[in-house]
This record gives sequence, structure tokens and C-alpha cells, in this order.
Amino acid sequence: MTQARPGLTSRTLVRGASLSVTDFVCDAPVTGMHEELSLSYVRAGSLTYQAESCSFDLVPGSVLVGRPGIEYACSHVPGGSGECLSFRYQTALFDGIGDQPRAWHGGGVPPLAELMVLGELAQAAVAGVTDIGLDEVGMLFAARFLEAATGRRCRSPVSSSVHRRRAVDAALWIQAHSCEPLTLENVATEASMSPFHFLRIFARVLGVTPHQYLVRCRLRKAAWLLVHDTRPISDIALDVGFGDLSNFVRTFRRAAGVSPRRYRRSPGEDSRANPLRPALYN
Repeated sequence: MTQARPGLTSRTLVRGASLSVTDFVCDAPVTGMHEELSLSYVRAGSLTYQAESCSFDLVPGSVLVGRPGIEYACSHVPGGSGECLSFRYQTALFDGIGDQPRAWHGGGVPPLAELMVLGELAQAAVAGVTDIGLDEVGMLFAARFLEAATGRRCRSPVSSSVHRRRAVDAALWIQAHSCEPLTLENVATEASMSPFHFLRIFARVLGVTPHQYLVRCRLRKAAWLLVHDTRPISDIALDVGFGDLSNFVRTFRRAAGVSPRRYRRSPGEDSRANPLRPALYN
């Protein structure tokens, strides 16, 4: 969903119960009040952010920290603009991260390598060139921010036998429902865990994030259907859970090294199109 008001255009990329992600483009002075905890990664341009009698000059790689109830003003150099990828969080989410309230009083965080690499990963998720979920990056971004702001590392989850069982059960559930529009939050609910805690446990036990596993389950099913089913590729893409054909083609090509159309051909025509090509399962 895209919305606009004078000087500001926003596009909602993810909307969940505990986390939402919005892309902002601002080219004129804007004032307002923060309604949620938020971390906005400056991805292009620059802006001056003013809140609570403090002023911060933010450049690409900087992070704007928002806190509910705080009035703010953003401005730019004449003719300039700022672009941000904003993660907005519900307070309850941080019950699973170990929130330190003083971390949210920063207003602006300078470019830090540990946040910039995740900010760029988030942009890759938006562009569809990685199979990690944008909501997953948002939770990791919050955890890394809290570590940087407080100097305290978030405790790594212990992979107990109970957690390992839950991770495996969740993976089997994802596989069985991979054609459905799953989110990190509803899979975590199925596993009876908070989204952040579930994300860390799942990745620690299985070596991939829940969204990465979901995408690979879809690719696995698509690979089988491309060889055994004569329906159009667009129908197969929708059937296995991809929302649009271009995303499916891009993701399949990245995994298999060939397009779905070429993969579908007889292995005798092109050795790279062998249905058993292991790259799909890496």
C-alpha cells in the first residue's frame, strides 16, 4: 500500500501484529509524532532529524530511532531528499529480545557497520534477491541495535531437546503448508513461541531461517512439478506459493542456475537442466 502526504511518500512492505516495515521517501519538511518504537535505516539521501530539543544529521547508513509519544521534525538541504526503510515494532516483541529502555532515547545512530550490513540485507530482501524474509531482517536489526546501544549482547538461545523438537516440528509444518501465504508470526504461533525467539531457535537448530526454508520447500515442489506437470509455468508458480511469476522465475534461476523453462526441458537437451540438480537443495 502506497500513501502520500505533503513532502512524504510511504509504501507498506510488511504489516504484522508485532512488526511492520515501510519504505519512506521524504523531499520536504515533515513534522509528526511517533506512534510506535521504530528504527529507520537511511538508505539514500540525507536528513536532519529534530526531537526532544536535539538535532541529528543523518546520512546513508545512519539509523533514526523513534519512540511513542515523541514529536519530531525532519528537514533536508534545499532540493535534497531522504529515503528510509523503517521497521516499526510493538513493545511486546521485546519481551523475547531483552529490551533496555535507555536504548530508545538515542534519536539518531551514526553509521555503524553492524547495522549497515543488516540494512543492506533488508534492501536485498525488498528487491527479491535474497530468500531471507524482510520481517526476519527487521527482528535481527532490532536485536543488533539493542546490542550496539547498550553494549550488552543478546543471549543466544540454548538448543535444548525441546527446542530442537519444536524446530523440527515447525519445519515439517512449514513443508506441509508451504503453498499457503505464511508469515514468521503465524509459524511462530503454531510453534507456541514468540516470533523473535522462534526465529533464533529455528535458525540455530536447522541452519536456515523459517522464510528461507519456506522458499526452498516451494522451490522443491516447483522443481518436481516442472518435470511431471504440463501446466503453464505461471500456474505452477502460483500453485506452490509464489505470489507472482517474476519473483518465482528470479528465485528459481538463482537456485537452479537456469530458468524454469530451460529446467523443464529434457535433461538430454541441456545437462544443466537435470531435475536432480543439487543447487536447488543447497
